[in-house]
Amino acid sequence: MKSHRLPLAIALIFVASYGGQTTGQDNASSATKRLYERTGNESTVTGTINVVGEVPKPLRIDMSADPVCTQLNPTAKTELVVSSGGKLQNVFVYVKGGPLETYRFERDSDDAAVLRHQNCRYSPHVLGVRVGQPLMIENGDPTTHNTHPSTMNNREWNQSMPPGGSLPVKYFERPEAFIPFKDNQHPWEKAYVGVFDHPFFAVSNELGSYKIQGLPPGTYTLVAWHERLGEKSIEITIVPGEIRNLDFAFDVSEKK
Repeated sequence: MKSHRLPLAIALIFVASYGGQTTGQDNASSATKRLYERTGNESTVTGTINVVGEVPKPLRIDMSADPVCTQLNPTAKTELVVSSGGKLQNVFVYVKGGPLETYRFERDSDDAAVLRHQNCRYSPHVLGVRVGQPLMIENGDPTTHNTHPSTMNNREWNQSMPPGGSLPVKYFERPEAFIPFKDNQHPWEKAYVGVFDHPFFAVSNELGSYKIQGLPPGTYTLVAWHERLGEKSIEITIVPGEIRNLDFAFDVSEKK
């Protein structure tokens, strides 16, 4: 997914206009932490998310409430479990604990993440962002959409979008895993946004693979989270310069 860079002046205008949200990481939980300085000995964690058992077939979505959606996406199906060849897509993988309790981490850039209404679905279905990172929400359809995140730690908002329109740039002030996004106009539209105060997270792709880079050495909890199949975690100790492969397996039968 392509990201967008916002001019600083525009970003500051949006911050002033929307609840005083910050584009930095100077919140109460991270302000006292030391800024991490890269040493060149950071590590990488990669792996594959597997799924075992009989994966439920996606169900047809009835979009007849909006004829435009029916025309745009006549064969739409649910995205609860997206799997191909035993590999599981749309799994959040992230670390917690360890050096994250000591350090804060700068963003490499102010590129914006993008969540888009496309063919009357959210795209992507699962998205990770940093605290303070610009989030652009766009409507790529010739019909009205609504965007409504149900937050716990951040400010909740609920706004409609005209055909082909976009919302003012949004920011999340605090970490939160994971925020359900819905569309009150089209209740079948759902997405999840994870907000992190560090860069060590990934979302598994269509091959079930993920990669987390630049991880400082230390002991962490590595977590894999799926909206339908739940959460799995493992304690890991990473040494300088290591490239570690760690796979997860979700059993569909455990959630029946």
